[in-house]
Amino acid sequence: MKDLKRLICFFLLLHTTAAFAQTGNPTVIRTDSTTQTKNPAFTRDTAIKIVNKDTIKTASKHNPGTATLRSLMLPGWGQAYNREYWKIPIVYAAVGTMAGFWVFNNMWYKRTRDAYDIRVNRPQDSLLINPKLQPLATTSLQFYRNAYRRDRDYSTLYFILTWALNIVDATVFGHLKEFDVSEDLSLRINPVINKNAKGLSLVLGLKSPTHKVSLIP
Repeated sequence: MKDLKRLICFFLLLHTTAAFAQTGNPTVIRTDSTTQTKNPAFTRDTAIKIVNKDTIKTASKHNPGTATLRSLMLPGWGQAYNREYWKIPIVYAAVGTMAGFWVFNNMWYKRTRDAYDIRVNRPQDSLLINPKLQPLATTSLQFYRNAYRRDRDYSTLYFILTWALNIVDATVFGHLKEFDVSEDLSLRINPVINKNAKGLSLVLGLKSPTHKVSLIP
């Protein structure tokens, strides 16, 4: 009788140890290069990445909000996050051109403003006028001052718009980065025959998203 009790206690202890081992260790998924998983434990914000044949880990999903924030902070950074590196020179060329226009117009606005002020209020300081503006009459100085000020304001607006377009581009293509254009989208033509009419139906098949698993050697 004592031997039977000892045998029962031994099996209970063995069962408890096995249960603890199962709850304390992560689940191991063995797979190969063609395996696909639909495990609900992995949410839409994570992707599965195989480290080796016996272990897995999750990687962050592409986030369009991150692309937006980075483009807001620095032009071209969002495009780099979207892995569209060829757009970075275009972004910097556009933003740099608008910045160059602003610097040029602001510089000549200050020169013509100071020249006009000297010509009207301080004629004794006429030698301080920029040599290129010396031959101009007072009315011409006033005209160029207003023109450069207007162009500087437009350059400011264009610079802001160019920066905004950089943000919009990073945001839109950040969303399209996760757009499904794989074979999961399908168009099928099925014949329809009934008692009253004959015809064809176009069926757009949408499959549930799956996480494709690939091996990393």
